[in-house]
Amino acid sequence: MNVLSLKNVSKVFYSKTQETQAVSNLSFDVSEGEFVSIIGPSGCGKTTVLSLVSKLIAPTSGEVVLGDSRVGYMLQRDQLFEWRTIEKNVLLGLEIQRKLTPENRAYAEDLLKKYGLWEFRRRYPSELSGGMRQRAALIRTLATDPRLLLLDEPFSALDFQTRLEVCDDVYAIIKSEKKTALLVTHDISEAISLSDRIVVLTARPATVLAIHEPKLNDLPSPLKRRESPDFSAQFELLHRYLHGETK
Repeated sequence: MNVLSLKNVSKVFYSKTQETQAVSNLSFDVSEGEFVSIIGPSGCGKTTVLSLVSKLIAPTSGEVVLGDSRVGYMLQRDQLFEWRTIEKNVLLGLEIQRKLTPENRAYAEDLLKKYGLWEFRRRYPSELSGGMRQRAALIRTLATDPRLLLLDEPFSALDFQTRLEVCDDVYAIIKSEKKTALLVTHDISEAISLSDRIVVLTARPATVLAIHEPKLNDLPSPLKRRESPDFSAQFELLHRYLHGETK
């Protein structure tokens, strides 16, 4: 069952002097429970795709089909408010949506307990490591119970070692909570290690060049997938795609 479908989606941005086509006839689906990544050349319009999916902008033509799917958006930085405790940061989305019911509060508290942040709930963001902050940001997103998670390079601000650990953390949480995820990343290794499928975009205006399936789901974590004998060959293939080679 599809949680998301893009059908021949195009997006043109207009200014007083010119028009810029960011996306052209883009089509792909995301099925329930999938982790799908989007990669493409720098500036090709990857983040524009997330903006279209989240309905922050409307397509110029084509259709974005979400049905009744609730969307949660996780940004490049954790965007935690330094003057709010971790618990109050986690509850922020529910407050904004006016859904801070006893049941929803209990669910958010359960997430904090389940994923190792309950004892830090009264701490402030500056007192947490980068990885813990990112985990708190994910729990804040999950607390609103989205069906589809949009992840816009959420690990890019972290150092390499922390990034590997947080990738494992985030992947485990998303799978444990049975969520569907759409990730934008410029990191080929990250895409291979996390994804059920990878949508490869062309240079702008972005359209689908290829859809690649890593087929590493028998391995338990992103870190273990990086150790697979098939990993380097898949990296080379996707690297060629990003440089315009289709064979």
